[in-house]
Amino acid sequence: MDKITCLIVDDEPLAIEILEEYVKKVPWLSLKGVFDAGMDVIEYLNNETVDLIFLDIQMPDLSGIQVAELTKGKCDVIFTTAYNEYAVEGFELAAKDYLLKPISFERFLKSVQRLQVEKEAKADVKSDYIFVKVEYKIKKIRLDEIQYIEGMKDYLRIVLIDEKVMTLQSFSKLMPALPSDRFIRVHKSFVVSIDAIDSVEKGKIRINDQLIPISETYKEAFNKVLKDRTV
Repeated sequence: MDKITCLIVDDEPLAIEILEEYVKKVPWLSLKGVFDAGMDVIEYLNNETVDLIFLDIQMPDLSGIQVAELTKGKCDVIFTTAYNEYAVEGFELAAKDYLLKPISFERFLKSVQRLQVEKEAKADVKSDYIFVKVEYKIKKIRLDEIQYIEGMKDYLRIVLIDEKVMTLQSFSKLMPALPSDRFIRVHKSFVVSIDAIDSVEKGKIRINDQLIPISETYKEAFNKVLKDRTV
């Protein structure tokens, strides 16, 4: 079962502590970060991807509503708040749920279970290819032909078995289309196909003649994937 990656965004330490405890109790949730300010989340999502944000509404710099508007389409949102007057506005932003504080674990679990069911349903119908924009056309790319993807400023270079494709794209938009059990980010500038890895040596991944660095940010997650597949 693929884990749902998530962030907690709240300016109340007690609320954060409770949500952290709840996330730890659910084996298929993976907490990637905790933030107490909206701007920090927006900056994080410019470079990283997650499936879900537990988002407080009343915060000092940007409200949760504003954060949801600015990050719309990047991930799912479950609002967490002590005030129910924002519920209608929250659902207008297509929030997955609206949890009213104090949040019980039973209510929390019910909310995230619905997301897990949705994710599994999507995985069952996920295609073995993607479409990307290449110059003035849309190109079909088979996932089993992708060796690795390199970030190059505003572009991504998708290295296939027999060719290289440049697309005006960001990792944050592309990653949700790639199956997490087949592709993993190992560096701010690299995503690799797990099946394409030839070897791992001295903190670098070898794919054919290319050595790809593993950064400290992604090292732990990559090592876990490697350990799970090592006999």
